[in-house]
Amino acid sequence: MSAPDLSLGSLFGVKGKVALVTGGGTGIGKMIAAALVQNGATVYIASRKAAVVNAAAAELTAMGPGKCHALVADLGSKAQAQALADLLKAREQKLHVLVNNAGMAWGNKLDDYDEANGWDRLMALNVKSVFYVTTALLPLLTAASAGNLDPARVINISSVAGSACSAEDHLSAPGNGTWSYATSKAAVNHLTRVLAHPLARKTITINAIAPGVFPSRMTKFGIDKQLDAMQQMQPLGRIGTTEDMAGLALFLCSRASAHITGAVIPIDGGATLNVTGLSKL
Repeated sequence: MSAPDLSLGSLFGVKGKVALVTGGGTGIGKMIAAALVQNGATVYIASRKAAVVNAAAAELTAMGPGKCHALVADLGSKAQAQALADLLKAREQKLHVLVNNAGMAWGNKLDDYDEANGWDRLMALNVKSVFYVTTALLPLLTAASAGNLDPARVINISSVAGSACSAEDHLSAPGNGTWSYATSKAAVNHLTRVLAHPLARKTITINAIAPGVFPSRMTKFGIDKQLDAMQQMQPLGRIGTTEDMAGLALFLCSRASAHITGAVIPIDGGATLNVTGLSKL
């Protein structure tokens, strides 16, 4: 038997793959899109803000050697998820990687929590859209799968907040909490697990990334106000960087992770090892 090809290109290569990153115009979504583009993938990034997603697509394409294309989509309902899928189906016959990254946070006082935005809109975007975008794109994902050694991939962006024991943290204003956000990310974690078996039958893997603190519009308030405190809570002494997220994303998109599905992977500088630190993320 010949020796297996364990080169970096063989194990971690994504050249020629087609990917869709929802919420890919900023933050963690843009980090993942950049990793894929710089390694030769064709990436579609979707956002409801045309100016943001168009500027990001131009910036990422300039990095090359892959290309990035902008799609305008407002998610939160089954119809909107299907509309995004239809936009992609008009351009591509296969989708190798789907990154469900679009999401929002909401902080309010416990006894005056906004129902329409804090719960209904947030849960629709953070949880329901993950399910309906994934199911709407199953035909393209199935077409892209090359069997159980090179399956198609779904990556859900969760958060360590989904496992935290407190929703009052440094990322929200004093006296406020992000109770619905933490709940939504716990739901994303479990949705990832319960979808793993039916998608495996189609040779599609599904895993979740659970970030700690990374630079984004969602974490800007906390980083601007309490960066030192955040870094002191991390056993590794810092918040996350683009390189950290890019490395994990490339692993989950490539041959190296073909035998992993239904996993929720924290990327948080070790904060989940510390109950006190975890409760404050």
